[in-house]
Amino acid sequence: MYKTTVEVEGMMCGMCESHVNDAIRKEINPKSVKSSHKDKITEIITKDEPDEEKIRKAIADTGYEVKGIKTEPYEKKGFLGGFGSKK
Repeated sequence: MYKTTVEVEGMMCGMCESHVNDAIRKEINPKSVKSSHKDKITEIITKDEPDEEKIRKAIADTGYEVKGIKTEPYEKKGFLGGFGSKK
């Protein structure tokens, strides 16, 4: 699994986040994608290493600007709570 963090300039609201998320879903079919206009980032989780150029193009086609992109291996964090455990 991979986590790609994209710095996106121009998102102003929740609708902007939705446009970016939908464009990413259409282009690369990720496991998950979420955007934050406040933090100016989009985080994408994929099974295989994504094509960064496809991500750049998908976001640019929505009218927003990619300022940076970083992909790193991702390991899903399990819940480490103590529910059901005996002490």
